[in-house]
Amino acid sequence: MQNIALRLSFNGTRYHGWQIQKNTHTVCGTVTVALEKTLGHPVILHGCGRTDAGVHAKTYLSNFKSDTRIPVDRLPYAVNSRLPPDIAITSAALVSDEFNAISCCTGKEYTYYLYQSAHDDPFLYQRALRYPYPLNVPKMQEAAKIFTGKHDFSCVRTQGSPVKSTVRTLFEFEISRTENSMTAFRMRADGFLYNMARTLMGTMLYVNEGKINDIAALIASGERSRAGPVVPAYGLYMTAADYNELGV
Repeated sequence: MQNIALRLSFNGTRYHGWQIQKNTHTVCGTVTVALEKTLGHPVILHGCGRTDAGVHAKTYLSNFKSDTRIPVDRLPYAVNSRLPPDIAITSAALVSDEFNAISCCTGKEYTYYLYQSAHDDPFLYQRALRYPYPLNVPKMQEAAKIFTGKHDFSCVRTQGSPVKSTVRTLFEFEISRTENSMTAFRMRADGFLYNMARTLMGTMLYVNEGKINDIAALIASGERSRAGPVVPAYGLYMTAADYNELGV
């Protein structure tokens, strides 16, 4: 059996996240069906992590095992013909038998996009968050620096599935303008807690509005009630997944 890694991208608007769930439309479920029709056998598809309903991915890693005779470089073309236009496999590669998309992932990057406007932009609908107030980017950048590093991130975690530890290392938290005049909040960490990225973003907006002024005290408190809100999922994109074993 070959272990095959797939790199894909998707618009998450129509999907209830990545993970397969009963009676719910998911990205993993849709890709699995396309793979099984292409390969002619059942497939167990492993993804690099869960994504919330409505979250997008510019890049996402998954893997599965198969004895297919389809050349691996032709697999994206074969499977894409069975996928809807809001999901695309961009590349495929053979990886070691031990490779697993989630357990071998050493870090993930998420980017949240925001645009400033008094009214909705139809071309950014379900793609970015509309924010009607001025942005104090230097103030938010200072707050982001305090979040960067190894911390107990309980204050920006929504209760969900149990985890062994709420300690994570946030390698980078950068705020910058994009070429199309949006503001990008890029977060790269060794892992993210449930709703952590969206709550970090909501906390940045509270910093911008003067509702939160002491990030160090917020982190030390571990109290979710003191952080900002969970912002809508549609502005969030997975933009990178890190692996020691590359090739896809």
